[in-house]
Amino acid sequence: QVQLVESGGGLVHTGGSLRLSCVASGRTLSSYSMGWFRRAPGRGREFVVAISRSGGVIEYADSVKGRFTIFRDNAKNTVYLEMNSLKPEDTAIYYCAAAELFTGIYKLEGHYRYWGQGTQVTVSS
Repeated sequence: QVQLVESGGGLVHTGGSLRLSCVASGRTLSSYSMGWFRRAPGRGREFVVAISRSGGVIEYADSVKGRFTIFRDNAKNTVYLEMNSLKPEDTAIYYCAAAELFTGIYKLEGHYRYWGQGTQVTVSS
């Protein structure tokens, strides 16, 4: 099975930027569609963005559209989340996830078979 490890989280001020990375091992990243989710304190895991195996289909949550960008480098077995214009409400633990297929339930946790451990993003006001 594939293992996923996120990195790149940290503390930034409102309006700042971060780039998160998710490195896959055990299997090649190109075998999977990928998603990013986040969990804020006291809330469930929230969909952020998903990308198909080829990168041809990308779907963003309305809350991050225009500010976040997902892209993948299959040669490095890595998917990235570029986060710009960060807001305090973006504060959360961010998780990457992998699925064999990109389907109509890409917004749901149940779509993804494998999950990383998460990386903390904190945006101060």
